[in-house]
Amino acid sequence: MMSLAPVASKRKELTMDTAARGIAAYDLPGRVAAYDADMDLMHPNRARMVEVALEVLPFQRDAELRAIDLGTGTGFLARRFLERFPAATLSAVDGAAAMLDLARGRLGPLASRVELVVGDFRRLDELGLPPEADVVLSSFALHHLTADEKRRLLREVASRLTAGGWFVNADLVVSESAELESRIQALRVEGILLRAAGRDPRFVDVSATRAWLEQMEAAEGDQPLTLASDLGLAREAGLHAEVLWKEHREVVWGGPGARLSPLRLPEVPCEDDI
Repeated sequence: MMSLAPVASKRKELTMDTAARGIAAYDLPGRVAAYDADMDLMHPNRARMVEVALEVLPFQRDAELRAIDLGTGTGFLARRFLERFPAATLSAVDGAAAMLDLARGRLGPLASRVELVVGDFRRLDELGLPPEADVVLSSFALHHLTADEKRRLLREVASRLTAGGWFVNADLVVSESAELESRIQALRVEGILLRAAGRDPRFVDVSATRAWLEQMEAAEGDQPLTLASDLGLAREAGLHAEVLWKEHREVVWGGPGARLSPLRLPEVPCEDDI
């Protein structure tokens, strides 16, 4: 297994397109400070999604895995991955340096097995990452990409996976049906109001909550695709992707890459041997 240096940082220039606006939005001190609290408020399933993403990985706990986390944020997924696989190393990529500063603090001693990389994960080949990975992970990040950007990224991910390697993504999708999407968004707002319980001035009623969400999504460049589109792009890239968990607009999907480990079937005796 390739060893990684203790916490390192590499900076890359980012163009101010839709995804880059999202990166810039997450590099603001106020947004960073509130990020985890907001995630708990708006995505109460986050812990379960991460649990599903990790429990599906078919590796022994002591496996010396090489992993890449796309859009690490504050290290919520990265920490749990490293705790589950204590011999693994991880390259944690995020466009916001302020987010990775929080990730470093969250990881604590686990950071000795992490390389923190400040850069645009749409350009993995420019970031100096290990050429191969046993696991590539992402959570609440890829919905900032356009379909073409996601297609290119997934092809790059598939090309980096070792034989038997896995990609797992916990993220957001949009419904195929406008009517269903409207109902899901209504449930989303109801849930936020219930959890906020009048304690957050941003979420005092339906109108204020909808307005804040719309402003946030525009600032951060949210553009989720349908689940069918995500799976189609993944399979087109050569990933054997399936849905692993879903509730409303939140989903975990993933699977092994094209370079599958050889499947060993039990030997079946021929008639002459019986």
